Amino acid sequence: MFLENLAETFVELADTLVADFDPVEFMHLLADRCVATLEVDAAGILLVDHHGELQVVGASSDRARLIELFELQHRQGPCMECYLTGEPVTVAGFTEAPQRWPEFSAVAKDAGFGALHALPMRLREQTVGALNLFSVEEGALSEPTLRVAQAMADVATIGLLQAQVISHRELLAGQLQRALQSRVLIEQAKGVLAERLQIDISTAFETLRRYARSHNDYLSTVAADVIAGTIDVAALTAVTEARPATRHPRP
Repeated sequence: MFLENLAETFVELADTLVADFDPVEFMHLLADRCVATLEVDAAGILLVDHHGELQVVGASSDRARLIELFELQHRQGPCMECYLTGEPVTVAGFTEAPQRWPEFSAVAKDAGFGALHALPMRLREQTVGALNLFSVEEGALSEPTLRVAQAMADVATIGLLQAQVISHRELLAGQLQRALQSRVLIEQAKGVLAERLQIDISTAFETLRRYARSHNDYLSTVAADVIAGTIDVAALTAVTEARPATRHPRP
């Protein structure tokens, strides 16, 4: 079952790597697949923007996203260290880490996590971010599991840096900037949807994703339409989860 799930994961990740793939949806797919495939309870992704600052671009849960935001705001923690050094960082138990990252460790423990693994997203000498895996139970992941996780991070990095033969830095900056701009739209749309349908933020986000997938559309495009009021909000709840074979986004 593990090998079947793993194979499906890499097929789905590779299938998403088209010339104009949606980087925000791709990062969320990666985070979700990490949770589904690996022995972890949550995942988060940090990427560097065109100003050289790390940003949270994907997360499998609100808890993971908030912890990542806290780390960036306080500029301390294993994920930040992983990005800066380009090397994996393992925290097998937050009871062992207070001396290095006291505030981050306390917040992670309060959120219910016992361990964290941060893996660099890099291609050769260029590190573009970090893939962060959270576990409720303390203890380090097995070496085979970490190798699979690093391979998933590598696939994601290659996707972000595809076509880099000509000018990979410009391509990366453009993709990441679009991802961050899309993130703002998505957060606004989540709030609009939560208010109109009287649902929580997590449910609002999943509703947006289901609608985007069922209509073969970009998540950011759907979010913009929700904000503009050009989508019947009630119709968003009528769609069912469906993975499109081919994406044909609106122009």
